[in-house]
Amino acid sequence: MGKPTLATLRAFMAVAEHRSFRRAADLLGITRSSLSHAIRGLEDDVGTRLLHRTTRSVSLTEAGAHLLGRLDPLIGELDTALEEVSGAQGNLQGRLRINGNEASIRLLLQTVVPAFLARHPGVALDLVAEGRLVDIVAQGFDAGIRLGESVPKDMVAVPLGPDLRFLAVASPAYLAARPAPEVPDELARHRCIRQRLPSGKRYRWEFGRRGQDLAIDVPGALTLDNSQLMVDAAVAGLGIAYVPEPYVHAALRDGRLVAVLEDWCPPVPGLCLYFPGNRHVPASLRAFIDTIRALSPVVRADV
Repeated sequence: MGKPTLATLRAFMAVAEHRSFRRAADLLGITRSSLSHAIRGLEDDVGTRLLHRTTRSVSLTEAGAHLLGRLDPLIGELDTALEEVSGAQGNLQGRLRINGNEASIRLLLQTVVPAFLARHPGVALDLVAEGRLVDIVAQGFDAGIRLGESVPKDMVAVPLGPDLRFLAVASPAYLAARPAPEVPDELARHRCIRQRLPSGKRYRWEFGRRGQDLAIDVPGALTLDNSQLMVDAAVAGLGIAYVPEPYVHAALRDGRLVAVLEDWCPPVPGLCLYFPGNRHVPASLRAFIDTIRALSPVVRADV
């Protein structure tokens, strides 16, 4: 039996993890044909098939699952040893991929990223801003950023900022023409600026007070898919918007908007950086988390 190289074993692990030759090849920076050749060579070396391949799917054979189970801790220990040596010399290297929505990536750029890159110039940061919630493992990300309530239960979460509230707001001109709602049910008599989620569904406004929770599909002729645009529409007098409080700080302060139903808008867990707890944590991600914690008094969920 031949002895496969470390690069070949990592290639197998990438295909096994992502269940895709295309995605694994993209992440490894090689062609699909080169990756396929490497996997065939590995199967020849071990003398058995490791992957079931069809035109649409890739799955592990029993032997492949066994090999992956043995490789995961071994490669993880090797990576840890190499990273510790590299980190001790002050030359942390590699790439760190993080997925989040636009507001969270903007927060990182304003706070954590400058300090992190100053400390670790050898790390290449790849930040992807998109509205939809993705499977960070399947998509090849080291970490993601979302509101705490949206973080999958099997992930480890690191708070990026304090709790925040969603606020219902309207312009003084809009409220001058009609009485402000005193309870959420009264929104049925108002023009509301609805929000389209990345999934395509409309967001149901969520309120709570004294143990009573409500989710309301509000009426309205205008639907938008961006919180800042919703604020702009509310300032223009087009109706009531329901957005994260940081988006309306300035408009509330200068009187362009007025908050309504405040006692029905409880705080929710703020932004968190999250990552799989059952996988090896790269040294670059550990260093990023250390930077977040060092800056914790400065990092706030303002947008």
